[in-house]
Amino acid sequence: MAVKADFAKLAIYPPLGIARLGNSDEYFFASDVPGIEPPHENGYKDNQGRIKKQVPRFRIYAFDENNKPLREVTADSSTTIEWRVNLANRKASWYNFLNALDLPDNQSKTPDHRNIKETDRSKLNILPTPKKIQGTDQKGVYFNEGYFYDINVPLGELQTDDKGRLLVIPADGTSASAFNEDPTTFANNVGWHDDTADGTIYATVTINGTPYPVTPAMVAVTPPNFGPGLFAVVTMYDVVEDLFLQLGEIPQPKELEFWKHIYPIISRTVQTQWVNHGFFMLFGQNSPSDYLSHENLLKLMSPDPLYRDLRTEVFQWYRDPANKNYEPVKIPPFYGDAFGEYTDVYNVDLPLTKTQYERMAKWAQGEFVPGNKPETNFENFTLEQQVQSLTEAPLEECLGGPFHPGIEITWPFRQRIFWDTPFRIKILPENEAPKDDYGQFLTPEVAVGPGGPIDGSGPGSLTRWLGVPWQTDEASCLSGYDTTTYLTLPSFWAARVPNQVLSESSFKRLTDKDLNIYQRLKHFDYRQDWLRDLGTQYLPKLKKMVQRWHFLGIITEVQLPADRQNPALPNVFWVEAGRPGFTTDDPTFEQVLVAEHAQVPMMEQPRAMLLDAAGVDASSLRILERKPLRRDEM
Repeated sequence: MAVKADFAKLAIYPPLGIARLGNSDEYFFASDVPGIEPPHENGYKDNQGRIKKQVPRFRIYAFDENNKPLREVTADSSTTIEWRVNLANRKASWYNFLNALDLPDNQSKTPDHRNIKETDRSKLNILPTPKKIQGTDQKGVYFNEGYFYDINVPLGELQTDDKGRLLVIPADGTSASAFNEDPTTFANNVGWHDDTADGTIYATVTINGTPYPVTPAMVAVTPPNFGPGLFAVVTMYDVVEDLFLQLGEIPQPKELEFWKHIYPIISRTVQTQWVNHGFFMLFGQNSPSDYLSHENLLKLMSPDPLYRDLRTEVFQWYRDPANKNYEPVKIPPFYGDAFGEYTDVYNVDLPLTKTQYERMAKWAQGEFVPGNKPETNFENFTLEQQVQSLTEAPLEECLGGPFHPGIEITWPFRQRIFWDTPFRIKILPENEAPKDDYGQFLTPEVAVGPGGPIDGSGPGSLTRWLGVPWQTDEASCLSGYDTTTYLTLPSFWAARVPNQVLSESSFKRLTDKDLNIYQRLKHFDYRQDWLRDLGTQYLPKLKKMVQRWHFLGIITEVQLPADRQNPALPNVFWVEAGRPGFTTDDPTFEQVLVAEHAQVPMMEQPRAMLLDAAGVDASSLRILERKPLRRDEM
C-alpha cells in the first residue's frame, strides 16, 4: 500500500535555465542569485584561452496545497529522479527577422521564411533524439544525432550532480555554412546554422516505489556572456515582472525599497561605463553624474526632502515609456526596438519598463525606505527565497531589450499568451514538436494570436526568433552608428556585447604607483574597441567573428591593490582580459613605456626583457593579425 505523499505538487526550478556556449571542455555554473556574477574561481577561460561553458543547474522542490515550498527533493536511497530533456535548433527553418512582431502602431513587418528556396525543410532543423538521465554524478548523455543538411551538429550533453540535480552542458559555439559561403548580413544568413538551442525539461520523481509527476521547465542555450557581472538597465526579469504586475497577476511589493527596486536601475546605468565609452563620459568615475560615488549614493538612498531635487533630477532624465514623443536626450542611451527600421519615433530608443518608471517616480518624491542590501549567499536563503531567486536569476542575466532581435531570448516573453502562470512558460506536451510553418508569411496577428507560434513552446521554439548565426548579430549590433555624434551612443547590448573597454595594457599602466596621477588618469580614460582585432570592414568582420569569437576578451572585475589606490581612481575596475591567439607585438605600447620612462629606447635589447623590466606581460600586447589599414578602411 502506497504511503500518501506529504506534498501537493513538485516543480522544477528554475522555470527557465540559461546555458551559454563555450569552446572549452570546462564549465562554470550559472548564478543562482539575481544580479550576482556567476562563480568563477579560475576565470571564464581555460588555460588554453578557450571560453568556458555556462551550465544551469535544475532542482526539484516540493510544495504544499498553498504553494509553499516544503523542501528540495534530491536523489537518495529512497528517491530517484528521472530527467527527460528534448533540445532542438529550429532557426534555419523559421521566418526571417525583420523586426519584433509585437511592435505598436503597425510598425511590425511581415517576414517570409528563411532559406525560402529549400524545398526539403527537414534538412534545416537540428533535431537530436530526446534524452533521459537519472542517478547521481552521471554524465555522457549527448545530443549528437542532429544534422543541418549533412553536417552533424552536436547540441550539448546532460549530466547530474551528487544530489541528482540536472546539469545541461551546452555545445561549443560552432557556426558554419552548408555551402561554404561567407555570411552577408546580421540575422538571416542563407544556408547557415549555429549550435544554440532550447528545449523542454520533464521529470518524474519516484519515492519508495511511487512515481510523481513534476511541473516541467525549459532551458535556453545562448551565446557567451562577455560581460559577466554587468547587467542591462532593463533586464528580461524587469520586462516579465512588469507584464504580470500591470495585469495584477502578482502582488505589488508592500514597500518601495531603494536597494531592491531603485539601486539596480541606477547602478546598471553607471556600470555600463565599463563597456561603453559614452556611458563612461556621462556616468563614470569623476563625473558629476557618477551616481555611485560615495557622496551621491548617500543622498540618493535617503528619503530626506533635502535631496528631493537631486532625486527628481535623476528621475526626470529617464525616458517615460508612456511618452510617444521622440526623446533622444533622455536615458538610458540604448537603441530601442524600432531602430534600424524607423527614425525619429519614440521607440527608436529604449525606455524603462512602466513598473521601473513608476517606482522611480515614487522614489523621486521620497515615498520609499532605504531597505537593506540583498543577501547574496544562496545557502542562507529560506526555501521561499530560494525558489524566488531561481526564478529571477536567469531572467535577470538576459537583456530586456532592444529586441532587434536580441541575444538570448526575445520579444515573445513580454506577451501574456506566451506564459502559463507567472514566470512559467506555457509548454507543449512532452515531445510534441512546435509548428514550423504558418504559411508563406508570418503576420503579426498570427504571431501573437491564439494557436500561433508563441501560444505554447517546445524544443527549439525560443531561440528560433534570433539571428543565425549568433556571431554575425553580435558583431553588428554595437554603438554610435552616427559618427558625427560627440559620444559613441546610443548602444545596443553593451552589457553582453561590449563596445569600448579598458584593456589589460591600460590597466597595467594606470596601476603603476610610480607614474604620476595625471598620466595614470590618461590610461584610465583611454578605451579601446572590443572588436578591434576583427578589422573595420563589415563583411570581413562578420566572417572573422564566426571564426574567432572565442579570442575576444571577457570583461572581468578586478580589485586595485591597496598600495596603488588613489582618490582620483576607482578601487574596483572591470578590465578586458584573455585575448589569446595573438601574433604581432604592439610597438605603440612600447613607445608608451619609453615615454613614461618605464624602459629606455634600447631596441638592441630583447623586447621581452624590456617589457619584463617594466612589469608588463608581453602576451597582453599582442593583437590578432595586426596590419596597417588602407585609407578606404579608416
